[in-house]
Amino acid sequence: RLPPMILQNKTIERYVEPFVGGGAMFFFLKSNFKIQESYLSDKNRDLILAYEVIKNNHEELIGELGEIEDSHLQKSEIERKENYYRIRENYNHKKVDYDLYSSQWIRRVGYFIFLNKTCFNGLYRQNSKGEFNVPFGRYKNPRICDEENIRQVHISLKDTQVFYGDFTESERYIHKGSFVYLDPPYRPLNETSNFTSYDKEGFDDDSQRNLADFFKKMDGRGAKVMLSNSDPKNQDEQDDFFEILYENFNLERV
Repeated sequence: RLPPMILQNKTIERYVEPFVGGGAMFFFLKSNFKIQESYLSDKNRDLILAYEVIKNNHEELIGELGEIEDSHLQKSEIERKENYYRIRENYNHKKVDYDLYSSQWIRRVGYFIFLNKTCFNGLYRQNSKGEFNVPFGRYKNPRICDEENIRQVHISLKDTQVFYGDFTESERYIHKGSFVYLDPPYRPLNETSNFTSYDKEGFDDDSQRNLADFFKKMDGRGAKVMLSNSDPKNQDEQDDFFEILYENFNLERV
């Protein structure tokens, strides 16, 4: 489903991903295509911090995570749970200067990855105060320090620009011929799947409409634009939300 020129030449001149998240698309493309320039962004400050640290201080991060993993895995189930909530508390209440790079960042990213690997279902969710609030997950032998993966991510990020901001911040990097992939928080299909609290501000239908406007604007600029979302018709065949928003574009159901 990639643009034909990219498939043909195995080259992407400029790749922009404004909701990078775990970066599955970026790392796939980086492994299979030549990307000349790439720009990744997200509204999750600590995620961007993690990518910055892996880009600049990956070996120090591996050392930090190794210590956290050794300490955690030696504990009993009850002690692991206590350790999880102690680290979560520290993570939520210790202030960090996001603008000034320091060794503090390495410790914080260590906690960020630890919580991701040991919390329930690997979720990232914030409450209205912006605090990470996912409960402890029971794992027998969680892989907290994945050295090989961190080193591979480091290589992929070496010539990549990573920055914090909502999707509109990426506009300045998008020009004719850029390939832009948008993977926003999905529109919930019903009340029970209403998970839009990836960050404290959420991502509601108005946000989806603003994103559609951005999509059209970037298409008008001559960029190649691709977007993923949920399919409301799985729940309600009369729900034409995305058909209306993207009526002049190709919608493909997967």
